Amino acid sequence: MPTAKSASKKRKRDSISSDGVILKLSTPTPGAVGPLLVSYPSLQPPPSTAFQCYAKKKAKKDGNETEKDGKLDEQDLLVVGETENVEFISNEAESRVVASSGCRYLVAIHNKRTGALSVLPTPKSPYILTRTVKALKSIPASAAPTQQEYLLAKTALGETFGTKKAKANIRAQERNKVDVRAMQGVMDHLQQGIDKGAVGLMTAEDPLKTISSVLIEEAKEEADKNRLIPPFDATAVDPEDIYPLHSIIPEVEWKALSVSAFDQVEGYKEKMALLPHKWGTWLFNQIKKQSDESESPKKRKKNLKIVLYVSMMLAFQRATERDKKGLTRDEVTEKLPGLPGVVVDGLLARFTETSRGSTKHVTTSTTQTKLLAYVFALCLKVDDFATNTETISNDLKKPNPCVVQITWL
Repeated sequence: MPTAKSASKKRKRDSISSDGVILKLSTPTPGAVGPLLVSYPSLQPPPSTAFQCYAKKKAKKDGNETEKDGKLDEQDLLVVGETENVEFISNEAESRVVASSGCRYLVAIHNKRTGALSVLPTPKSPYILTRTVKALKSIPASAAPTQQEYLLAKTALGETFGTKKAKANIRAQERNKVDVRAMQGVMDHLQQGIDKGAVGLMTAEDPLKTISSVLIEEAKEEADKNRLIPPFDATAVDPEDIYPLHSIIPEVEWKALSVSAFDQVEGYKEKMALLPHKWGTWLFNQIKKQSDESESPKKRKKNLKIVLYVSMMLAFQRATERDKKGLTRDEVTEKLPGLPGVVVDGLLARFTETSRGSTKHVTTSTTQTKLLAYVFALCLKVDDFATNTETISNDLKKPNPCVVQITWL
């Protein structure tokens, strides 16, 4: 009776397929390793190639027991095999990536003699093998390409297969590249110039500090020259001396200004008609103010010439800012018939730009800002350094914050 019961259980466990193959669930042997599943690279070894498994040595705990009580984790195994010419070894990092991605295989072993197909109860993750050719191990590895070599190769590739835009970018980078070899001859010349300029500056107390202060001062002076405001005197005590008049209006242009015609007319509107730029509340208020007999004739004449020059600058701005392609000197003179030639030349030189080989003068946002900064400096002189920016912004049709920002340059 027990024998019949055992045979009944065995028949329930085993399954016979339609082609006569008996399916069995294999019982793993405790402590045994394998079988293992590997993934070969492009080169496969002969079937007779032997592989060995190596396990990492685990740290001992309490003297005898390991971390996991002697249980071996197949993920910690190293699979190694070799043929006459090639060595195979598992890549631990890639194998763990494959395992973490959920790639598992159910392994079965078919016994042709008995027709039994034993299925392992646990899915297996493959070990990713890498290969090394034994003959190449003696050859030293080539050094990684330097950044310069990489850029040269990238440039050659781009010039050969790149698009028009990529080739244009390559040529632009080549133009902007500094040739260090060409600069080697200049370094000695620069060093000699520094040494020559530092003669007399060296002191036993702190020579580096002295040279540094001189260089900082020179850099500050150069930065001040490039600012869009008129040249100024930082050491001036009187506000009148901060912006010297002839640093804004060159003396040769100042002498060309004539205000005698203003004394020959009576009304304010008639005097406004004599200005090149005939609109604006600020100009009208100044014409009205300079007609007051309370001030000295010398000061009235000086302020009136400044107002006339401000009107010329505003007329010049109005005539040039609309033509984006630029104007020749003759075209500017034709638009501004009342301006002396020396004033036209000075305004063109300071507040326009010309390209090489061209006779056309073009205004840019930078030159327009510079012109307005000079205008505001003259307004301050006439208004005793208390100008109403709201009035000027309304005359220029610009937002008041924009005008204030220019005054703070």
